[in-house]
Amino acid sequence: MAELEGKVAIVTGGASGIGRASIELFAAEGAKVVIADIADEAGEALARDIGANAWYRRSDVSQRADVEALVAQTVERFGRLDIMFNNAGIPCGAFPDFLDDTLEDFEKVIAVNLYGPMVGTQAAARVMRDQGEGGAIINNASIAGLLAGQAMMTYRASKAALIQFSKSVAIDLAKHAIRVNCLVPGHIRTAMSSFEQGSQPENVQALARDVDAIYLSNQPLKRRGEPRDVAEAAMFLASDRARQITGVTLPVEGGVVAGDPVNHLSDILEARKWHLGG
Repeated sequence: MAELEGKVAIVTGGASGIGRASIELFAAEGAKVVIADIADEAGEALARDIGANAWYRRSDVSQRADVEALVAQTVERFGRLDIMFNNAGIPCGAFPDFLDDTLEDFEKVIAVNLYGPMVGTQAAARVMRDQGEGGAIINNASIAGLLAGQAMMTYRASKAALIQFSKSVAIDLAKHAIRVNCLVPGHIRTAMSSFEQGSQPENVQALARDVDAIYLSNQPLKRRGEPRDVAEAAMFLASDRARQITGVTLPVEGGVVAGDPVNHLSDILEARKWHLGG
């Protein structure tokens, strides 16, 4: 039997990137899937590709009414809700220096990246509570919310808050057998993390190579992550294999949070032609 057979899942931001990869994987594992997004053409095309077990609904997660209607109509269409993947997110303005940041997009970023998952968690959990069979809620944060860094302060703040919310609400909802976990993707190759967009075609390959080198400089596993990598982690947390796991923050980032992969002592010894014990 497929791992998610008989389950119903909503994935916000489901028309592209990590959301799309998760929709495809959940559907392949037997789930009925709801693609929630504001990218109508891509969302509707994905639903057609998957078939009768998929439905696209235009949903702006920054609007409570939209999210609540999304959940209610999912139950009306498919009869239940078992998995809520609050994946939708947006970046903030990329100001290299915080003193130059206008903070003009603060409210929008917080509305999508934090308020949206909070409302999505609440609406889904109410249905799961009433079903009486528990459920799985997954919130998609970012390594930017776990590790301090320069620039993009609003984005970092929104994702850090989402991590804390996820752990806290996991405690609150445990009495209903509802599990809440948080994914922390690292340098995943998606449109949102790509700096090649808008570049001249002849420069894209070189720019992609340079960007990868920067991303991988502090990553022990020297492989750039793909949306499918995060989808696999979401799949595990959504499945019954994770029935004893809640309140977890799961990094999917090639080991960045484990520590700096550069062995400075070895570098110094090698540079000076020394060796241990010599």
